[in-house]
Amino acid sequence: MMAASKPVEPQSGSGLPRWQLALLVGTPIVLGVGAVYLWNRSRSKGKQGKKNGERKTPEGSASPVQGQHGATNRELENMSPLDRAQSAKNRGNKYFKAGKYEQAIQCYTEAISLCPKEQKADLSTFYQNRAAAYEQQMKWTEVIQDCSQAVELNPCYVKALFRRAKALEKLDNKRECLEDVTAVCILEVFQNQQSMLLADKVLKQLGKEKAKEKYKNREPLMPSPQFIKSYFSSFTDDIISQPLQKGEKKDEDKDKEGEASEVTGSSGYLKAKQYMEEENYDKIISECTKEVESGGRYTAEALLLRATFYLLIGNATAAQPDLDRVINMENASVKLRANALIKRGSMYMQQQQPQHSTQDFNMAAEIDPRNADVYHHRGQLKILLDQVEEAVGDFDECIKLRPDSALAQAQKCFALYRQAYTGNNPSQVQKAMDGFEDVIRRFPKCAEGYALYAQALTDQQQFGKADEMYDKCIELEPDNATTYVHKGLLQLQWKQDLEMGLELISKAIEIDNKCDFAYETMGTIEVQRGNLDKAIDMFNKAINLAKSEMEMAHLYSLCDAAYAQTEVAKKYGLKPPTL
Repeated sequence: MMAASKPVEPQSGSGLPRWQLALLVGTPIVLGVGAVYLWNRSRSKGKQGKKNGERKTPEGSASPVQGQHGATNRELENMSPLDRAQSAKNRGNKYFKAGKYEQAIQCYTEAISLCPKEQKADLSTFYQNRAAAYEQQMKWTEVIQDCSQAVELNPCYVKALFRRAKALEKLDNKRECLEDVTAVCILEVFQNQQSMLLADKVLKQLGKEKAKEKYKNREPLMPSPQFIKSYFSSFTDDIISQPLQKGEKKDEDKDKEGEASEVTGSSGYLKAKQYMEEENYDKIISECTKEVESGGRYTAEALLLRATFYLLIGNATAAQPDLDRVINMENASVKLRANALIKRGSMYMQQQQPQHSTQDFNMAAEIDPRNADVYHHRGQLKILLDQVEEAVGDFDECIKLRPDSALAQAQKCFALYRQAYTGNNPSQVQKAMDGFEDVIRRFPKCAEGYALYAQALTDQQQFGKADEMYDKCIELEPDNATTYVHKGLLQLQWKQDLEMGLELISKAIEIDNKCDFAYETMGTIEVQRGNLDKAIDMFNKAINLAKSEMEMAHLYSLCDAAYAQTEVAKKYGLKPPTL
């Protein structure tokens, strides 16, 4: 589901993590996969220089004693064991550079056997060099053994740790690979792109594997009433969600009250609608099932409502057959079928199947071309796919059909703003900011308008005004936990006020104890404060609340990153800088 309160980061590649809009490079906190590695990337800009290059060469230039090509026999007789070892290593380096790895290995082995055991630094270099030659031969077990020897002799040996990490990855030992690469990232103060990319890659793989397993066996969980209302409010042409619209029952509903009381006994669907009115969400699926099984007159509606709640509790497997049935019902209302296509399209997007998703949205536009919801939700999809111009076109279409759709106006503004901001176009950025002013003037009751404007203002470092916008949001929707999280993040970025930030995020959890975004943010802050156990606890809470396998994978990545840091702290006494 694309609930309006949480848009998603346009991103190339297969991953589509959520937008963490209040945060950009340069802020103290960065949320996202591998965030605990990437959080102070901004400090390293401009300092990376040679550090991005591939580290393939063996270590140690020739020492002046021996000359580059090794020593003569007579010279060897007069040398100390260490000098003889160095000479063997120098010969090995020469073979290595010529691509003669077997000979290089023999020379490094000779250097290891000649080197006095107390010369730990030299000995660790010889092991590391031999590991580099084994790496060229793709002998991963030998690479790991030699790197382990090198690390035992020199625990903070970055080259050996990184080489071992790469070999562990080749052997699919992700957990130990992650620990090694975490140690490397900390030792290099997060300034080497290569090690950070490996960390990120392994975290994503671990996250996906764990999420796949956990999501399959998870207990279905009903989200908070706030989330459910926010979800339904992102539809205006959704027949089944009418009772959840704000305000009193519509007059037409009141006219039907007589009929409703007459059939409530036999109609599971009408009972389910009543339970929606009462926010008694747990009973909706079973009532819809009664309607479907009895083949009642509201079968299509009941299938769609049941599918919607399956999606809300995170059970896409159960939702899909219901949505398929509604979509294929020739005699069902076009509005119902279009709504089912929107929901199935959003589900495909969460499952990272953008082609299926696009097909569903296009079919919805074909069968119900005057349905504003189709364009609104397809616009969100296009933003996810980084197709901003098409997104703007869809939002325009939605606005044409429903000129009073404040949400579409605000999201169009935000799409234009992101396009201008990422394209580094100051005059277009200003135009988008003026657009936001226009939206909040014309729609002063649309909380989303203030929220999206606040996120754009945060980008522009207009923190005071962003704070005012979040206050407006809270005034309009005091029970929207996400706004408190964003306001908390703003305090950290603006005033480095940790106490106030944590207080606001705690308030979000108090309002909605099922707000996974709040737990995730709290976890990320605790990582950066060095409270890793508390961070892991927060990430685990968020994992149990995740609404999709994709979100769960993202959260597992954060959790694994924090866990790897606790292991590295135990093994090597290494800790990253803290807030």
